[in-house]
Amino acid sequence: MFGQTPEPPKQDQTDVLRVFTELVQTDVMVFDKEGHFVDGLKKEDFELRIDGQPKPIDFFERVTAGSANEESQLAAARGSSNRTNSDTAAPAPLDRGRPIFFYLDDLHLDLGSLNAAKKVISDFVDKQMAQNDEVAITSASGQIGFLQQLTDNKTVLHSALERLKFRSYSIRDNDRPPMTEYQALQIERYDRDLTSYFIEQTMAQNPGITRNTAEAQVQTRARLILQQADNVTMASLGGLDSLIRSANKLSGRKLVFFISGGFFLDTQSGSTDRIQRITSAAARSGVVIYSMDARGLVTPGGDASTETAFDITNRLERAAVGELTASQDAMHALARDTGGKAVFNTNALGPGLTKALKETSAYYLLAWRPEGETQHASKFHRIEVKVIGRPQLAVQVRRGFFDIEPAPLAAKSSKSKEPEPKKTAESDLRQKLGSAYPERAIPISLSLSYLNTADKGWLLSTMMEVPSALLTFETVGGKQVAAVEVTGAFFNDHGQPGGSFNQRVTLQAQPDSLSGRGSVRYSYLLFLQPGLYQVRVGARDPKSGRIGTTTDWIEIPNLKTTQLALSSLMIGVRPSAAVNNNSEAGESIADSLEVNVSHRFLRDSNLRFAVFIYNPARGPAADSRPDVALQVLMVRDDQPVVTTALKKISTDNLTDFSRIPYAGEIPLAGLPAGRYLLKVSVIDRISKQSASQETRFEID
Repeated sequence: MFGQTPEPPKQDQTDVLRVFTELVQTDVMVFDKEGHFVDGLKKEDFELRIDGQPKPIDFFERVTAGSANEESQLAAARGSSNRTNSDTAAPAPLDRGRPIFFYLDDLHLDLGSLNAAKKVISDFVDKQMAQNDEVAITSASGQIGFLQQLTDNKTVLHSALERLKFRSYSIRDNDRPPMTEYQALQIERYDRDLTSYFIEQTMAQNPGITRNTAEAQVQTRARLILQQADNVTMASLGGLDSLIRSANKLSGRKLVFFISGGFFLDTQSGSTDRIQRITSAAARSGVVIYSMDARGLVTPGGDASTETAFDITNRLERAAVGELTASQDAMHALARDTGGKAVFNTNALGPGLTKALKETSAYYLLAWRPEGETQHASKFHRIEVKVIGRPQLAVQVRRGFFDIEPAPLAAKSSKSKEPEPKKTAESDLRQKLGSAYPERAIPISLSLSYLNTADKGWLLSTMMEVPSALLTFETVGGKQVAAVEVTGAFFNDHGQPGGSFNQRVTLQAQPDSLSGRGSVRYSYLLFLQPGLYQVRVGARDPKSGRIGTTTDWIEIPNLKTTQLALSSLMIGVRPSAAVNNNSEAGESIADSLEVNVSHRFLRDSNLRFAVFIYNPARGPAADSRPDVALQVLMVRDDQPVVTTALKKISTDNLTDFSRIPYAGEIPLAGLPAGRYLLKVSVIDRISKQSASQETRFEID
């Protein structure tokens, strides 16, 4: 909703929105009675009200979520541009992709609900995740650990799901009769029937005590249960709040699926205030929440495994009438107030997720100029949007925002804090290298590839490229010279370090460097054991202080399993390339490839790729050879644009059949600019196994 700021807000500072030089913006979705997005609307079709007062719309545009121009449209809405309604209904390729987060409230999920949530997410990753989407699977408990990161790597996402284990959630005491969390909440709210029941039962079990004493015991018991529950609930909401605030660094609109088994809000604990803060943070970060109740269809009476009190008066049954709705109130508010929807009371969560993806694929962007008198306020402003003269249309819009973010709850009682230690250049680079999202002040390209060597095993090659145009050149000895500090770290899937490098690289200006076309390339080689790894690299210009970071994942296979496996898919170019698909002998096939670190190609060039095939099977005869075939697939926006026929790989002139090299080239002439996926699949016709590798690249 608001302008994206360079850093997510810190919890110990007041986040002041600069409402006097920027427009305030919100995203709006409009649907007809059948649930279809209503296209073709114009600025004059909308009425905008802030706190009940009409507001002129200063900016209006239709946006396709995940498209290449979404970021520029959002940036324009933060300024004073009057550009409106351009290319309103034109479909745009999703060359940037959508950031999608799954936040599992595993502190409030029973075993069945957790398994249902894991299945729907797994199906999404395998069947619905778009080519350029980036997805993060996170949890309230944090048990996913290091894998709780935004990525397009499906292996990482499935590994994250495997780490989600059932965590028993039970807010109970040992007193009798048993009191549930909802019953404690009703007693706190002075439900007479329910309170009387527990008073009578307490007096029956403690002969001689007065009714007033029994009532005090019941109320104390209820308050203790609610305090236990509130600690868990605030932990769940706190994790969601942190996720949303950190997403402020990402451009475009973000979609968060909040999956829970339901929880209750105690109005006396500050949880209601937390909900409002989350929705305001979602507005600032451009986050839409879709809440999903993983319990599905819930039968009245609760779980048979849950101990319940005996009551012939039916007072407990009457008090439980609103329990299901109350457990969904917070989830419903989070969805409604961020412009999303709630998916409740259904055992088919998959269709609800599919519908949410479709609903949020397009939206209208409205922006207005706020009032100057809000400078010293910390007021929550209500947003209302409707389509003039068409009351049958459903409008989904955020409900409101704080113009100035109130002080964090934890900071209200603190009188003073120790000053933060002064940052050094090295600590600043390390901090940004470890942050959740890349730093883009210096755009870094990273290329990872692995090969199996006969004597030392797996060799990982890390190549990073820094554009020289963003480095500071100075005259030294009559020459233009610049320096860049490069660093990198290697982690396994549990976040344990496995290697690092730090280097200062000095370069002398070349014609390409000064014209903006040149770059600095740095390579690092490391032998690693099979497994899943993340590589983080960073670069810093010591003169300007500008920093850039990026990360990537790579999975190194275990050849001892005798399963068919492939090396990394290496891509690049070679001069005057001929269009072919051929196999060449020896590891010179990789040496002959000029690796394209940035994975960016010109439209009139040829893309050359190379791959090694490991563990191909051979027949029983001593002189038998492997029988493997290869197919190439190139995809843009999830649509195939190049598909080659399955072709047998020649093994002539090879002496080592345990590693078969293959190289090929694909002409890019005639293909439109955009982001592509290259996938190479290999089939072993003897062992009936298959393996594939893929990589992404762009055509300029």
